[in-house]
Amino acid sequence: MAERYQGRFSPGNDKGSGLEPADGRRVDAAGFRSNLMFVPPVLVVLAHLGAGPERLVTSIAAGGTLTLGAWLLREGLRAEAAYHNRKVARRPTFPRKIFAAALAGIGIGLAASASGVEVFGASLYGLATAVLHLAAFGFDPLSDKRLEGVDLFQQDRVARVVDEAEDYLNAMTDHIAALKDRRLDTRVAAFVASVRRLIRKVEEDPRDLTGARKYLSVYLIGARDASVKFADFYRHSRDEAARAAFETLLGDLEAQFAAQTSHMLLDDRTDMDIEIKVLRDRLQREGVRPE
Repeated sequence: MAERYQGRFSPGNDKGSGLEPADGRRVDAAGFRSNLMFVPPVLVVLAHLGAGPERLVTSIAAGGTLTLGAWLLREGLRAEAAYHNRKVARRPTFPRKIFAAALAGIGIGLAASASGVEVFGASLYGLATAVLHLAAFGFDPLSDKRLEGVDLFQQDRVARVVDEAEDYLNAMTDHIAALKDRRLDTRVAAFVASVRRLIRKVEEDPRDLTGARKYLSVYLIGARDASVKFADFYRHSRDEAARAAFETLLGDLEAQFAAQTSHMLLDDRTDMDIEIKVLRDRLQREGVRPE
């Protein structure tokens, strides 16, 4: 059966982030531009194949440096997208994009040196490359993202739990994706979407962490372990009974997460109703009678 694609600007999709379509799967934030950065290292080495041993070795060093920089850039863009997609987040501990720019500058400087450019000129090439790299891809997030009026200790606890939960979800997704089964991918993506709805709820109100912690740790660890074992078994056996059992497990877990999210929303509504009632009573004592 054909499936409708829903992207960032598709009709009916009001998510706006472009990172998490309606089915829960996330678009790779690295994009074409970062993948294109893996091309220059190959060109640098090919251009110096017949240039003599010294220049060839220098070009290989340049190619390796540029490749490492391209990889760091791709990971940095993914980390930045995850940072912007969350309400509470800690800044990346390792500034991948900044180091990627530095490595790009060093790599181009080495490539220029392999082409016979003097040291000063090669350094200028490298400096210009690093500056242009930062202009094109920007810096890493340099500050933590926090909620106003919420205890910093609580926000740090939420950030740690959410980081761990995202790691479990990514591990699940990667192991199932290795099976190359679109239906299973979609089923896991639906479960991931239900978990992320609970995560967003906890991020909006860190007080909900106590009630959700069991779901975001114990349940997700079990789901990840079950996914790993299923993927290893199903890759060789293609056992439909095992597949049905795994899909049933995902359905049960998804229902549990949805119920917990609904329970938290109901608690919030109850708290709001109580606050409104208290406010109305106080206004009436002061002689103000709202309609």
